[in-house]
Amino acid sequence: MKPRHKKIAIITSGVTALCVAAILVLNAFQSNLVFFFTPTQVAANEAPVDKRFRIGGLVEMGSIQRNEGLTVKFAVTDTAEVIPVVYTGILPDLFNEGKGVVAQGRLSAGGIFEADEVLAKHDENYMPPEAAMALEQAAEAKKAALAQ
Repeated sequence: MKPRHKKIAIITSGVTALCVAAILVLNAFQSNLVFFFTPTQVAANEAPVDKRFRIGGLVEMGSIQRNEGLTVKFAVTDTAEVIPVVYTGILPDLFNEGKGVVAQGRLSAGGIFEADEVLAKHDENYMPPEAAMALEQAAEAKKAALAQ
């Protein structure tokens, strides 16, 4: 094999290895990608039914129901819509009614969000930017609906 052909073979194998690595990284990124939706978006059927996503808002007052074991039912609201959530596991210490929450899981065919992870805000000043923006938009939409 001539030196020129060796160079071409090395460059071709290097480019091929780089392409394979890029495909593997993009595939891993795509499978771990989780989108955020508000209760209003979930109620409008904008959220996927068969894929994992996050829902955020406030825990509705009076909605927490603790069942046998570690199963907890509660509702997440953005002041415009309410989505029921079921979670089995240990809740964060700061999880409480009227507080900000982000839950990750899937939407069942019955419209109940089955969470496998629940995150509560960590202090009085923090709320995920997406959740804060969603709450503001829902409040504005509610005001506009009442003004009509």
